[in-house]
Amino acid sequence: MAVSVVMPALELAQETGKILSWIKKEGDSITKGEPLVEIETDKITFEVEAPGDGVLAGVRSHEGEDVPVGKTIAWIVAPGEQPPAEGETAAAAMVEQARRSTEHEKPGGLSHSEAAAAAAKATPEVTAKISPKARRLAKELGVDLSRVKGTGPDGAITGEDVEAAARSSVAPAVSGSPAVPAPAPLSAIARLMAERTTQSWVTTPHFFLVREVGAGELVAARERLGKETVTHTDLLIALTARVLRKHPKMNASWNGQSIHFNPSVNMSVAMAVADGVVGAVIHDAGRMALADIATERRDLTDRARSGKLRPQDVSGGTFTISNLGMYGIDAFNAIITPPQAAVLAVGRIADRVVPVNGEPVIRPMLTMSLSSDHRVVDGAQAALFLSDLAEAIGEPTKWL
Repeated sequence: MAVSVVMPALELAQETGKILSWIKKEGDSITKGEPLVEIETDKITFEVEAPGDGVLAGVRSHEGEDVPVGKTIAWIVAPGEQPPAEGETAAAAMVEQARRSTEHEKPGGLSHSEAAAAAAKATPEVTAKISPKARRLAKELGVDLSRVKGTGPDGAITGEDVEAAARSSVAPAVSGSPAVPAPAPLSAIARLMAERTTQSWVTTPHFFLVREVGAGELVAARERLGKETVTHTDLLIALTARVLRKHPKMNASWNGQSIHFNPSVNMSVAMAVADGVVGAVIHDAGRMALADIATERRDLTDRARSGKLRPQDVSGGTFTISNLGMYGIDAFNAIITPPQAAVLAVGRIADRVVPVNGEPVIRPMLTMSLSSDHRVVDGAQAALFLSDLAEAIGEPTKWL
């Protein structure tokens, strides 16, 4: 029986994926689990594995093409077997979609025969050469799709076509007056960030604790280990992960009704990429050696900058650390990434005048701000965690 290869959805709000290259070619013999095709989304590049054994056939989407999530891009068939016709599979998909929709309706919804009829009527819409992304952008930007010329495969209208049409529709500025900037649609990653941060800020009861700690021993530890070997961020990741093992509630998640305790400390590190920020995850950081954390963090940074993050690189985080010290920021508050319970915001290390034994002295200091979800932890629990973290920063060798 033929097995379909579909465009997968690996990210929240992902609507399309771009085919970078077919690792296997039509007619090649395939073993289940073999890399089949390389896909690119707004955040990551990854390889899709073959869902079954057989022969690759009926390749319907080609390199460079943006494909809607869930669309069949090829088939794996038995030797000598022919892949299903595209029209048949589209109608079948619509029948299945109609059938599933009735499961959530009250009695009196569509029957199977009515669903099939609806699918037959809807099939032309499925084959329309307008991507879902293009439809959404057209609605947001007020662009008439009937006036847009598609530049995609076979004349398909893409999101880029809609954005170009929106820019060209801006009236030219009156002579002598400053030009009015064209609408600047958000990229997919920027839109995703906007949606997630808004949802978190509105639905998560944040509270904030701020702590200033001496960073002299942290700086000294990095000097001993070698500045080319580890960064302050590496040290903070390692220390925070170890302290989190002592405070499991800070590493827990809110599942909507109760608290879920995560079995391992998966540190999500906020990293800047084009048009936004991604949380690259160092899995089981609480049990990793500092050198391994530094190596993993460098690898993740390189992949993030080159747009090569894999699905496992951005999933499963249980606690986030965001360091803006390298940008000269003294302190800031960060927004929690659900379902995580907290995020640690770290500012720069700077010399400040502090009292020591009643005398003013200059010491390198670091300001940390902890944002916590009050449904998971209370103020006292968060304060104890921050206190232990301050102790670890003051004596990193003891904790590492």
